[in-house]
Amino acid sequence: MINNKKVTVVLPAYNAAKTLEKTIGEIPFDIVDDIILCDDNSTDNTVDLAKNLNIKHIISHNVNRGYGGNQKSLYDKAIAIESDIVIMLHPDYQYTPKLIISMVSIISQDLYPVVFGSRILGGGALKGGMPMYKYIANRFLTFTQNVLVGAKLSEYHTGYRAFSKEVLETIDFNAISDDFVFDNQMLGQIFYKGFEIGEVTCPTKYFEEASSINFKRSAIYGIGCLKVSVQYRLAKWGLAKPKYLVG
Repeated sequence: MINNKKVTVVLPAYNAAKTLEKTIGEIPFDIVDDIILCDDNSTDNTVDLAKNLNIKHIISHNVNRGYGGNQKSLYDKAIAIESDIVIMLHPDYQYTPKLIISMVSIISQDLYPVVFGSRILGGGALKGGMPMYKYIANRFLTFTQNVLVGAKLSEYHTGYRAFSKEVLETIDFNAISDDFVFDNQMLGQIFYKGFEIGEVTCPTKYFEEASSINFKRSAIYGIGCLKVSVQYRLAKWGLAKPKYLVG
């Protein structure tokens, strides 16, 4: 708890057995009150390991619902247990849990209702081993999306995000995709509702066990992100009404 606000870390897991314990080991439990892990029908022993690590809230999907579907289950549960601040952290140890304190502090002091851990600020992406084609794609997409959305984020594609309770209760995250484009559609909802987003520099690590998507899926994801930004701009101009944005 921080500033009398309950802090919950949510972990969207899929085959995370090799990195879960290391991730949990760096979570600052002096301020984190609860952990929720959602296993998206893993083929390894992620769930058994989570139980051994005494994770209090474990959700198991009987079928693979996708990255977005995983997050929906997590945020629904976080709201149900009355969390005030929710941090989405990948359990693949690509992002360090040590930044939770900084991200939560910003929200708890009402500076920003949303905080992203940015791999781009400070050059952490390339230093951590991000493939060059992904870095170039990230920079192109972010520039284009900033122009379309009218924002100045350093990146739109980080998987390290913290939200206030108000944000999660205001947007309709259950109305958006179950796939990887979930993150960008959620971001579109956040901007559309008028919430501001802060960023902190985040070192990152790319290694064999870290979650990743192949080139084909990356290309589909990139096109989906651009589509979201175009839909957002058209909605702001009153020329389109995508349901996930305007209801």
